[in-house]
Amino acid sequence: MIQLQNGPFEIGRVSMHNHLILAAGVLGTTGSSLARMLRLGAGAVVTKSIGPEPRDGHPGPCLVRLENGYLNAMGLCNPSNAFVSELKPLKGEPVIVSIFGGNPDEFAEVASWFVGYAKAFELNVSCPHATGYGASIGTVPDLVRACTEAVSSLHIPTWVKLTPNVTDITTIGRAAEEGGADALVAINTVKAMRISVPAKRPVLGNRYGGLSGKAVFPMAIRAVYDLFEACSIPVIGCGGIGKAEDVIEMMMAGACAVEIGSAVGEDVSVFEHISRELYSKDGVSDTEIVGCAHE
Repeated sequence: MIQLQNGPFEIGRVSMHNHLILAAGVLGTTGSSLARMLRLGAGAVVTKSIGPEPRDGHPGPCLVRLENGYLNAMGLCNPSNAFVSELKPLKGEPVIVSIFGGNPDEFAEVASWFVGYAKAFELNVSCPHATGYGASIGTVPDLVRACTEAVSSLHIPTWVKLTPNVTDITTIGRAAEEGGADALVAINTVKAMRISVPAKRPVLGNRYGGLSGKAVFPMAIRAVYDLFEACSIPVIGCGGIGKAEDVIEMMMAGACAVEIGSAVGEDVSVFEHISRELYSKDGVSDTEIVGCAHE
């Protein structure tokens, strides 16, 4: 298998230890869990999505394990600005704060709380199961552009996480780029649901949610491939990555780095295990790999 030279790297104006990033919503609810993932080999970490007001989230069950991934409807549960205290011990570390809001002003307000602690912001305009937030914003190009402008005006690196639940993801990607985004993250979960046959009702408390894990990997590859051709800023691949070969494939599609989420549920040391296979002193530069499938 192709192996890469190790870092550090700068991606989306963020200096990272390697190409592997902890995805939002996975062991990102406390400062201690984020620190743990950095110790276990993550090159950078993304927090749980933080919004303008505390939210309890959806009623359970909120997370269901499937044969090919996970179905979740957490409902953007978060402590809002009380989360700032969790990041104080991590000052200086490659921590990306995931934020959401219902309009540009709310995005800017939430981002302002974390100035001095966040190495970057990741705008969640892609959660498929929170009315008024997430994909409700991320399916409208003008709103994506305006929310991105509001956060990028703080002059802190700004990433935008895109939803796959649109006709053309490149339209949204270009809107984020026009708004000043430094990187695009593709993709968030795919709209999905399951029904319990014995109970005759949906398995999730919210009835429907988002699918993550291996099942969405080909969709993520396609999204990254299309965005690489349509946009000029870095693309970070997310969705179903669980081994070193997945990272290489995602980079060949055009990703400069990857985010890993569901695989952490199978192996909390997944970053260390992937790094061991992915990197070598004799490895090639990532510039030789990123986007090579387009040639």
